[in-house]
Amino acid sequence: MPNKTNITKTFMSLAVIFLVARGVSGETYFNMKEMRDPTTLKVSVIKDWHAVSGRTPTRQKTVEITVGQSHPGKDYRVKVQFAVPADKKAKGFCLTSGGSGGDMQMRETDSDLIQAGVGLVKTHIGNLPGDLKRSRDELFNKTLDPRYRNFWIWPATFMRAITAAYAEKDHFTKGKVLVYGFSKVGETSAITLINDQRVTAAFGVVCPIYASDVRLSNPAALARLDAYNKAQAGKKPAPTGRRRRRRPAGGGWLGGLAGPSMKKGALAAGKTPKQLQDFAEKLADYLFISRNVKKLQARGAEFLFQPGTHDMVSYDGIWGGMNAPDVPVYNAANSGHGKRGLRANLKESNRAAFVLNHFIGANKPMLTPPTVSTKNDGGKLKVTVTFKPGSEESSGRIFWIYDRGPDASSTYLTNMIPEKNWKDMTRDKAKKAWTVEIDLDKNANCIDIFSNHQKTITINNKEYTTAISSPYTRVKLTSDK
Repeated sequence: MPNKTNITKTFMSLAVIFLVARGVSGETYFNMKEMRDPTTLKVSVIKDWHAVSGRTPTRQKTVEITVGQSHPGKDYRVKVQFAVPADKKAKGFCLTSGGSGGDMQMRETDSDLIQAGVGLVKTHIGNLPGDLKRSRDELFNKTLDPRYRNFWIWPATFMRAITAAYAEKDHFTKGKVLVYGFSKVGETSAITLINDQRVTAAFGVVCPIYASDVRLSNPAALARLDAYNKAQAGKKPAPTGRRRRRRPAGGGWLGGLAGPSMKKGALAAGKTPKQLQDFAEKLADYLFISRNVKKLQARGAEFLFQPGTHDMVSYDGIWGGMNAPDVPVYNAANSGHGKRGLRANLKESNRAAFVLNHFIGANKPMLTPPTVSTKNDGGKLKVTVTFKPGSEESSGRIFWIYDRGPDASSTYLTNMIPEKNWKDMTRDKAKKAWTVEIDLDKNANCIDIFSNHQKTITINNKEYTTAISSPYTRVKLTSDK
């Protein structure tokens, strides 16, 4: 089994042979033939198939596999755990991060999947140690080779774990594959869904999904953001209700595409802003859900994301709502990394419902994104949210905030939605839509709004409350700003 030193040496060069870049005109940035090749996994069995008793008996196995190589003998390897029903093969599986040295413990959703004949696969998606990360970042800054970024190696890890599972032919048969996770694992899930057609669904929380101008290092957008932040210098952020450690705009991800900032180091290494923008544009179709909605829907893929309204990673919610309203999202007010959220947020069990519905099926379909329209009428903002006919949403609640900063700005992250800024909507039977009126602040320049809606579905005789948001919408209230 390779030791930590070998893994460290691997990443110091990290020219992963399985991540062959074909250039911007290529079909994909992942060589899927290599990703799917089980003969190059170099499987090392840590714990062979064995029975695991409990509330839901399973058979489980733990292995270590090769994700890629820098050169012969320098493998990057990860652990992968499998769990299947005790008495039959698993058809398809649910994949996430979080593998450990012990056997998987079956939580409620896990038990339901196993009982339905679906397998579970876990591997490890994690950051590199500091010294190793610095060496890799230096290589990226010099070359702008995407193989030296996490958005290469993390999805490759998921792809190779899928290959490893299907190589266990006595225990897995091909079926649906759902990937999910929080933060970096959510990001990995989104990218894997886009690039690997074996994946049929993805669910992610507080992860980047929008190819916004700021995220793609558009010089004009960054200049406007810089000017705004400078104008805000010296102003105190709005109170959040508790002390927080101050984070830079974008939480260190601004200018990072789908990861920590690459701007400062790349510019110091001699790269130009134009080169960074070109790099981002060339990769955007392979990294962001907003660029792939129609393509994914055409292949029958399912996806749902909870990006957070105030998250340091998902810092472009305004752009997303206004430019990619067809991406299904649930935005809990004041949510994000380390955020508590408003007490008025609707209750939901989206992850469990989404996962189980994908594999088992519910009595009703989950909600799809509605449309939203607004009208400023005599100091009142009239809002109408419309779902497709037959959606059967059961509630509507709107949230709003005045004069919030632009995407990725410090005030975007720190100015929270006030506890009082919410209101239940009314179902207008004639319009077949949800409506509400908001008394406007006459001193405000703009108002941001979004509404949340619930629907209860039944799976295996259990009820699950799901929720979805209308597109995040900014409405200008004055003509001068």
